[in-house]
Parts: sequence; structure tokens; C-alpha cells
Amino acid sequence: QVQLVESGGGAVQAGGSLRLSCAASGLTFSMYSVAWFRQAPGKEREFVSGIWRSGRDTYYAGSVRGRFTISEDNAKNTVYLQMNSLKPEDTAVYYCAASVKAAPATERSGYNWWGQGTQVTVSS
Repeated sequence: QVQLVESGGGAVQAGGSLRLSCAASGLTFSMYSVAWFRQAPGKEREFVSGIWRSGRDTYYAGSVRGRFTISEDNAKNTVYLQMNSLKPEDTAVYYCAASVKAAPATERSGYNWWGQGTQVTVSS
């Protein structure tokens, strides 16, 4: 049974940093595409960043490019999202997701497994 578990969320002031972690069991991240999504209150869940299975290329939403960095530790079977220069508009529940597709793109429908989410709150 596949399980994705996020951690590392919390409350920070604008300009601060957080590092989110997503640990997997039941699958090996390096063999799948992995992404971070987020959902703010009253808004649709949106793509934040991803690592595609094909070539392990990384992708970012325009709103976070240059501030967020996705990475993986194969030995720990964990994917990270380093978030710097946080803004109040980054406040959301952040979800980790995995896909069997080589390049699942940014739509939720492209992902097979999801974590339970971790809350990030950025105050001004």
C-alpha cells in the first residue's frame, strides 16, 4: 500500500523559510514523477513544483520560481520543498503527490497518490 506523508509545515513571518518533506512507503520515488501542490482556502488546488520521472527534470510554477526548490534524497526515499522568501500568498495546505506518468504535467488528474497535506501559514 502506497503512503505519502508530508511534514515540516508551520507558521512563519513573511520573508522566512520552511522546508517541507514528503516521505514515501510502498513506492520508490526515484521511479515516479513527484510533485508538490497547494490549496488555499476557497481556491483550487494548484501545482507548485515537480520532478518528472523522465530525466528527473524539475519544474516550478511561475509564482514560486526562484524562491522554492524541489529536491530528493533517494537514500531516504524523501522529496523536499525548500521554501524561501515566503509571502502571505503562499499560505495554503501543501500536498505531495506521485504519478506513474513520465511527465504528468501540472493537472491534479495526472497523479495517482496523494499525501494528507501539511499547513503553511505566512503572516505579514
